[in-house]
Parts: sequence; C-alpha cells; structure tokens
Amino acid sequence: MNLNILLAIPLITLAALFAVSDAGKVRWISFAGMSVQLVASVVLLFAYLAGRHAGVTTPLLFESSMMWYASWNIQYHIGVDGIAVAMILLTSVVMVSGILISWNIQNQVKEFYILLILLGLGAYGFFIANDLFTMFLFFELAVIPKYLLIAIWGSGKKEFNAMKLVLILMFGSSLVLAGIIGTYYQAGLAGNATWDLMTIGSLNIPLHAQQILFPLLFVGFAVLSAMFPFHTWAPDGHSSAPTAGSMFLAGISMKLGGYGCLRVVTYMFPEAARFYSPYIVLLATIGIFYGAFVTLRQKDIKMMNAYSSVSHCGFVLLGIGMLTQTAMTGAVMQMVSHGVMTALFFGVIGMVYERTHTRMSNELGGLLKVMPFIGTCFILAGLTSLGLPGLSGFVAEMTVFVGAWQVNEFFYRAATVMACMSIVVTAVYILRASGFAMMGPVKNPAYNALHDATWNEKLAAVILIVPIILIGSAPFWLSDMVNSSMGNWMTKIITSAH
Repeated sequence: MNLNILLAIPLITLAALFAVSDAGKVRWISFAGMSVQLVASVVLLFAYLAGRHAGVTTPLLFESSMMWYASWNIQYHIGVDGIAVAMILLTSVVMVSGILISWNIQNQVKEFYILLILLGLGAYGFFIANDLFTMFLFFELAVIPKYLLIAIWGSGKKEFNAMKLVLILMFGSSLVLAGIIGTYYQAGLAGNATWDLMTIGSLNIPLHAQQILFPLLFVGFAVLSAMFPFHTWAPDGHSSAPTAGSMFLAGISMKLGGYGCLRVVTYMFPEAARFYSPYIVLLATIGIFYGAFVTLRQKDIKMMNAYSSVSHCGFVLLGIGMLTQTAMTGAVMQMVSHGVMTALFFGVIGMVYERTHTRMSNELGGLLKVMPFIGTCFILAGLTSLGLPGLSGFVAEMTVFVGAWQVNEFFYRAATVMACMSIVVTAVYILRASGFAMMGPVKNPAYNALHDATWNEKLAAVILIVPIILIGSAPFWLSDMVNSSMGNWMTKIITSAH
C-alpha cells in the first residue's frame, strides 16, 4: 500500500473545501473526505496484518524515501510499524466523529473544517514519518491550528486559554527541536550524519550524549501528553475548546506526545531510557494520582474529563517508563483506548451542553430518561474510563499493570500498586457524575422538552463505540500487532541493562 494516500486524501479534501463556499457542501465534503480516509486506514490495517502474516519481518512496512534537502540529508522517509498503524486508525476514527459532531457549527464553517482537517493532516504525517526533521514539521502542523480553533470557536476565557495552551506546547516543541538537532550532530559524530530514525537507532551513541538528548526529547514530547507538572494546558484548553477541538486534543494530540516518547525517544536512546526510568515512573505515578484526585473535586463534567485525561495519560507514561514489552504494549493500547473513550466522552458532553446550556453535574439530572441514547453513551464512556471488563479501558490498563509488575524492584512494584489504587478514585468520580447527570428524576422541568441525539451525533458515537467494544472483547489483534513491532526494541533495552 502507498502511504502517500494518507496525506493525499486530506489535501484533496482541503482543495475541495477551498473551492466551495456553501456551508452544507463544506460539511458533506469534509465528511466524505474523512470517511474515505477511515476506509484507507482500515485497508492499511488489513494490509499490514497480511504482510506480517505472510512472514515479512522488516521493522517498517510500505516504506518509501525521497531526498528533500541533500546538503542536510533531510529525507521524506515514510513507513509504518504496528504502533503507527494503530495511531493512524485512531486518528481516522476521531476525525470522522469530530466532523459529524461539529455538524451544527454555524460561525465560519469553512474555516473551522479546514483547520480541523489540517490538524488531522499533521497527525497522519507525524505517524508515518521516519525522518526526524520531517516528523517535526508534521508535529508542528498538528499543534498550530489549535490556537485558532479555541480562540475563535471556543467559550469562556478562550483567548487566554488558547494562548496558554499554545505557549506551553511550543515550549515542548522547542525542546523537541533542540533534541533532534543535537541528535543529528551526535549521529554525525557516530559516523552517520542523518535524521533517519531507524538509522539513528542502530548507531552506538555514547551514554553521556544519550543522557543529554533523552530528557530534551522526552520532556518535549511528554508536555503534549500532559505529563506532570507540564499538564496545566490540558484542563484549561479543554474547558474553552469547541467539542471537536476537545476530541482532537485528548483523542489525538495527547497521543502524539506518547507516540514520540515511545516510538522515537525510547527507540533511539535505550540506555538513557533505562537511566531515566525511575524519574519517568515517579512523574507518571504523581500524574495519575494528581489527575484522579483533582478530577474528584470537579463539578463541571468537561473539566472532569479533562483532568481525567491527565490521569489516564499517566498510565501511558507509566508503561513506557517500566521498559518491559508487556508494559509498553499496554501503553500503546492505553493510547488507543483513551483516544476513543475520551473523544466519545467529550462528544457526549458537547451534546449535553448544547441542549441544557450547562456542564455542572449538580444542575443536571434524569437525562437518561429524556435522552436515552446520549445518556447511554455517557455511561458507556464512563464505564470505559473506570476500566469495566469487556471494554477497552480494562484490557489496556491491565496490560500496563501486568507489564509493570514484571519489574521486580520495590520502587517499581510500589508505583504499580499506587497506580492500581487510582482506579478506585476513578470509579468514585465517574459513578458520581453519571448518577448526578443521568440518573434519578429530571431536576429541571425544561429538560423534558429536550430531544435526543440527531443522526450525525448517533453516527459519531457509534463510530467511537465500535473500537471500544472491539478492543475490550477481542484485544489480541491489537496487542499482537503492537508486540510484533517491539522485538528489536526489547533486544536493545535488555542489552542496555547489562
């Protein structure tokens, strides 16, 4: 399969959007383009699985390369492994759902959809790129339009929160840029001045150089994954973002950070990853507990989900920090699970707010009777968040915990136990919010006149629910696909321990 199609479809969609001005046509062109992208992503999944089943053992499939800037050896090198395929599929699902959820946007419709699709284009390019410089360009493309989406179509302190989000994320980007430039020069000292991720991973970069470059790149990417204490952009950004913006921020953008930490930094610098492992685990555990307990105090259901995302992304960093194959597989599964779950949650919260004009759980009540489809989706998203068996959240978190427990040292075992205990806190705030907002009598008589989800909202929710149930009931296709990409990583990591 030619991976360029994953970039061509959004570009063609954007070109078509520039050619029309009617809001209705804009919506349908955006939906059609992202639906085709979803189909292409599913085709990629089956093509990848077929290739592995046929015995192809190369680290990357569907590779192609073209020189961009010869004097600096910058190449357009693309290819995918199982982790990238999972992230591409997640991006496609969230993008289609975000387009549908935004169907009622009335203000500057064309510009809204163009910015949303630009964000998706940046994510697709980031996940297929294997040249660090090219990857950084797409990384920035997936960050910059967020400011406009929040500042123009957001609510509350939207200008302030948009500026705060972008400044913090640009701080992370500056660390990433410094890290990749340093990596390029260090690769030159090691005998091959290259930006190529796979080539750098095969070089013997000295430990002292890894120890300098690793924190620059890891922290830079982890800022986007809301790592404590660089997480404050996430709740404020979510509180002001339009619904589709929140879905993209939590469902995709935060996964760019996790992917960068795992697929880029840990792969290139395994010895430094071993050295910094305790610090990663410590910050991840603090983030898990901090996010959970702050969420417990939230009455605004959108802020609840925003702080909950800080906690859940901590499981991703915990899995990466443990450096076992099972834990890192769980980290990828958590990225996918949290991506679809939190996108569904933000989508449903947006539906509730659009109808009731409030996000305060104590002002809601009895909505399940009035809006059964929306109420059911709200509860399903909550049950996924708290890790109910049979849903994706359970298998993802359990895989992280099992992999974490394999590290037979007191500190790591203690961190694993504490991370497991946070599930109790999660259950409290999810069940409480579900009870206040959805159960019991209808508090406000005006709510009796509210209508349930429209066709586009139902379709958006179903698209997100399918992977939640599919991963929860049959997770092995995903875990096996991710595991198949980690063989050479684990060899390097195990070697670095000796």
